[in-house]
Amino acid sequence: MTNKHSEKKLDTTLISAGRDKRYSVGAVNSVIQRASSLVFDSVADKKRATAGRTRGELFYGRRGTLTHFSLQDAMTELENGAGCVLYPCGAAAVTNAILAFVESGDEVLMCGSVYEPTRDFCNHILRKLNVSTSWYPHTTGNNIEDYLSAQTKVVFLESPGSITMEVQDIPAIVAAVRRKVPEAIIMIDNTWAAGVLFKALDFGIDISIQAGTKYIIGHSDGMIGTAVANERCYATLRENSYLMGQMADADTAYMASRGLRTLAVRLRQHQESSIKVAQWLSTRDEVWRVNHPALPECPGHEFWKRDFSGCSGLFSFILREELSAEALADFLDNFHHFSMAYSWGGYESLILANQPKEIAAIRPEGEALLPGTLVRLHIGLEDVDDLIADLDAGFQRLAAHRR
Repeated sequence: MTNKHSEKKLDTTLISAGRDKRYSVGAVNSVIQRASSLVFDSVADKKRATAGRTRGELFYGRRGTLTHFSLQDAMTELENGAGCVLYPCGAAAVTNAILAFVESGDEVLMCGSVYEPTRDFCNHILRKLNVSTSWYPHTTGNNIEDYLSAQTKVVFLESPGSITMEVQDIPAIVAAVRRKVPEAIIMIDNTWAAGVLFKALDFGIDISIQAGTKYIIGHSDGMIGTAVANERCYATLRENSYLMGQMADADTAYMASRGLRTLAVRLRQHQESSIKVAQWLSTRDEVWRVNHPALPECPGHEFWKRDFSGCSGLFSFILREELSAEALADFLDNFHHFSMAYSWGGYESLILANQPKEIAAIRPEGEALLPGTLVRLHIGLEDVDDLIADLDAGFQRLAAHRR
């Protein structure tokens, strides 16, 4: 798997990024430096550190330690940015990135298929701050200019969209925003692509955000958020996030750096297995549509094929019928290899489901009601034939409810 938007091979970059000798102190990996107070040897050192308290300068624990600087350097290199800010989780990365650039009277233009907590933040927190939110329902980017206004300060994308997995025409969106509201800040939740399968900043996006909790950590045992910004936005993002008290602990930052080293290998397996499962699902009579960006039937597949260098393990499929509560519970409760859990991106396979009315409740801007129950899968690193057999047994359970 290579990054087609850069000459340097992704696999090599993931191994070398952030491994400066300043951070490893002779070890292979960066050190875990846990610290609140960082000692200055002289008044002159204190003045220098205080005046230049940016990435790589030891100042105070909340600003970061060698462990944090290593991860920030790695993420900055991987996403071709000017700098990276760390957060305790992905939701904190999303919300604080937005807060860094809006004030009372501004408007945020939000993709209609965003992650539900992002929607809730707009509806409950931004509203209290007199920051309005508009939503564009055409999740592939059609007619976005119709939704832009002079008050639009932030345009927020998520591609593929949460749950329903639509891929947006990002070059068209960016071009439209730059024509109509050139000063607007364009952000994207780039978690599905792990920040490496889609190089957001190369497409003119200002800030690429992700929940490193997912693929970067890779083992479902830590929470962290990252936001990589371009030169235009980095200083504002960094200073506002610092003032809001945002940080990640050193141990989790270390886990994220370690996770980067195997990210390419894991993503290749997630891709291979998820495509195989998705193709199998597309042959099932029970399935109305498979929402996997690598499959032609997924909305925006042509944009994924053009702009992405690969896919991850998260996708969904829609059944032809809405399951009864009893059938859905039997379906979900009795898998052997798929566990029910929020989040995704780890080595284990996960499953969740939403009924059509539940999807409509979080897509109130005119999204079509789905014909049946939507099932979201994260395909982990298990043997793919075992996963298919597990899903096949689930369909057999559903058939028993129809008899």
